[in-house]
Amino acid sequence: MRALHELEAELARFHATRPIRMRYPRAARDVNLEHHAQLSVLERAAARVTDKVGTMGFFLIILIWTILWLVWNMIAPQALRFDPFPAFVLWLFISNLIQIHLMPLIMVGQNLQGRHSQLRADADFATNQKAELEVEQILVQLEHQAELIARQGDLILQILRRMEATSKYTRFF
Repeated sequence: MRALHELEAELARFHATRPIRMRYPRAARDVNLEHHAQLSVLERAAARVTDKVGTMGFFLIILIWTILWLVWNMIAPQALRFDPFPAFVLWLFISNLIQIHLMPLIMVGQNLQGRHSQLRADADFATNQKAELEVEQILVQLEHQAELIARQGDLILQILRRMEATSKYTRFF
């Protein structure tokens, strides 16, 4: 059996063989701020228009405007009608102008939203990679701690056996 100081030295060597240094990656980046900083004034305007046009409020405004326009020009007194039924040429012209001007803006806004989504996806991927690295480091640390605990348990058993053997000899004297 080895002496207690030899067991302590072996435990110290075991600790020294597996130093674990946790790396702490930098914090996740804010892709929303990055994306907003990259936008020009016109792109910001297109994004705002896209955000507003895609709402129920805008839909209701267009719906109410259309209903009022069509109903007025169908049931108002003949002298007050300005866009004759059934053609509604002025209404069609204004509606087409709105569509012609909004369509490119909406497409630009959707392209901007697509770029923003790609930035978010890249940031999510980087965050997931960082999380996997951290989990892997934690698992390595836990394995190392389990090895240390098992080794310490072995050393405790050796110490107890030595104490037991020593106590047997001291009983006879």
